[in-house]
Amino acid sequence: MVKGKITSLAVKDVRFPTSLGHHGSDAMHTDPDYSAAYVVIETDADDALKGYGLTFTLGKGTEIVVCAVNALSHLVVGRNLEDIVTNFRDFYRQLTSDGQLRWPLWKLLVDMTPEQLVSCIDFRYITDVLTEAQALEILQNGKQRQETREERMLKSGYPAYTTSCAWLGYSDEQLQKLCADALQDGWTRFKVKVGADLQDDIRRCKLIRDMIGHDNKLMLDANQRWDVNEAISWVQELAAFKPLWIEEPTSPDDILGHGTISKALAPLGIGVATGEQCHNRVMFKQFLQARALQYLQIDSCRLGSVNENLSVLLMAKKFNIPVCPHAGGVGLCELVQHLIIFDYISVSGELDNRMCEYVDHLHEHFKYPVTIHNAAYMPPMDPGYSTEMKEDSVLSYQFPGGSVWQQLIHDKRVEI
Repeated sequence: MVKGKITSLAVKDVRFPTSLGHHGSDAMHTDPDYSAAYVVIETDADDALKGYGLTFTLGKGTEIVVCAVNALSHLVVGRNLEDIVTNFRDFYRQLTSDGQLRWPLWKLLVDMTPEQLVSCIDFRYITDVLTEAQALEILQNGKQRQETREERMLKSGYPAYTTSCAWLGYSDEQLQKLCADALQDGWTRFKVKVGADLQDDIRRCKLIRDMIGHDNKLMLDANQRWDVNEAISWVQELAAFKPLWIEEPTSPDDILGHGTISKALAPLGIGVATGEQCHNRVMFKQFLQARALQYLQIDSCRLGSVNENLSVLLMAKKFNIPVCPHAGGVGLCELVQHLIIFDYISVSGELDNRMCEYVDHLHEHFKYPVTIHNAAYMPPMDPGYSTEMKEDSVLSYQFPGGSVWQQLIHDKRVEI
């Protein structure tokens, strides 16, 4: 059992100026600076155990998250590690309901018994869809042939798709080069940003479909740009390019609107993918109840903790909806691997229509970056949640005093 106490918590505002290269640009976010409130937790454990975590943002507003982390730090600092790991559910509730681990996370979860996993989940507000007994049965069934699936995952990895070729701010020349490079590297699944201009979307989708051929998969992402009827008519115009799904076609809070779009596009064989903006298990419950999505996209940077993610994975299994996680932002794909690998090994037991987003930016700033082989995520084997950044990167990109930002300010390339 883990021994020791949490002795300190530090949080820093780390921002990467991705807007300068239009990385991450889409119809709604034209100039994002991919950023994070980066947390480091220290302990007095004998092995000097540390914990690393982050909350992803688009730049401005990170300071608000930093304030929130500091406000909640009193619930963490001084806690005994043994008290946390023996009652994850209680610890989770304290963090989310305040009145005012030295192995990869996926391996920790896979090796936990169904009873231990269920004890991590807060079933409050979702028992009308998933009870503790039902979750236990799903996990017990998942134990069958679990060892075989783990061996397969370690050998072949988890299928991935790339978003890095078709950000909305890229020129045609850049798009074509990146697409050609991706094909050369073995990628067979491509996501295209759409939603700013219909005729331009038609032109760009044709360009990409002609490049990747009709045997490879194409997905669309509107990043919440449209009204419901506009989404339906717009995607109908793009149906000729045979997209697998349209992602975030309208407001991420409009559950019934997503349902209307799903029904309208079903005859065209186009599914609706959403969930990256869902902030809790209750929203996911209602999306599933309304049959408003065909591909569930958890974002482990958005949902509050591993515990919350576990409940969503189990609900998706009950509704037979494939989980295709959002990457959590440029450079943060490291986060999602653990949960999706656990989902395959211990929950879903299948890979049909399942894939995980990959964005090829900023991985160089993480101590344990993802490994892609044959367009598949290889399971991380380093300790923790793969969120530890390199200290030099944290210092250089800390906002606004880091050397990178100071130079950009000096050169008048950005304004503070």
